[in-house]
Parts: sequence; C-alpha cells; structure tokens
Amino acid sequence: MPDSLPLPPYWTVIFSSQRSEAEQGYAEMAERMLRLARVQPGFLGMESARDENGFGITVSYWDSVEAIAAWRHHAEHMVAQRLGREVWYQAFSLKVARVERAHDFTNPTSHEPGPG
Repeated sequence: MPDSLPLPPYWTVIFSSQRSEAEQGYAEMAERMLRLARVQPGFLGMESARDENGFGITVSYWDSVEAIAAWRHHAEHMVAQRLGREVWYQAFSLKVARVERAHDFTNPTSHEPGPG
C-alpha cells in the first residue's frame, strides 16, 4: 500500500498488463520509471503486483488529471511506453478514474499468528 495518500478526491491510473517473454531491459526501465514518477509534480503514490504468469496491475495516484497528462508526455516515459508496446507487453489496459472515497483497514492483531 502506498504511504499515506491525502483525503479524496484524487486521481488514479490503473495499468493492467500481460508481460511478453522479453526480459532484457525491463527491470531497469521499470525501476527508472518508478524513480522518475516519484519526483513528478502531483505524484501521490504507487502500488504494484505481478503474478507468476506475467499478469500485473500497477495503480498510481495523482492529484490532478494535468499531472497525469504531464507524466504521460514525459520524454523518458514515452520511450518506456513505446518499448512496452514493441517488446515487453503482450497486452495492456489503462484506466483513469477519480477517487471520491477511500477506506483503509489495518488489523491491530495482524502480527499475531493465526489459528492452527
């Protein structure tokens, strides 16, 4: 979970993807994009997961659609987008949504072992 997001409203970009077999350069580019995104004006946070079959979801949070548009048009991000289409992804889906409500829960006993 991303570190402390502000109270809504804010914006989210949901990127769902199916990786190709190509690995060369992907991890380095993904790390570079994360470092770059973190310093973009309006960036609020990010969370990501990928399964053993290469299906992944990355959710990023932004304070405005203008910040999202600026990130989309960032020169290095555009290179990563092109390489993603040409090399690293079999398919992907991108959705942009406004977050109106958000609820969080942390189990205070989550550090304790469960039954059995």
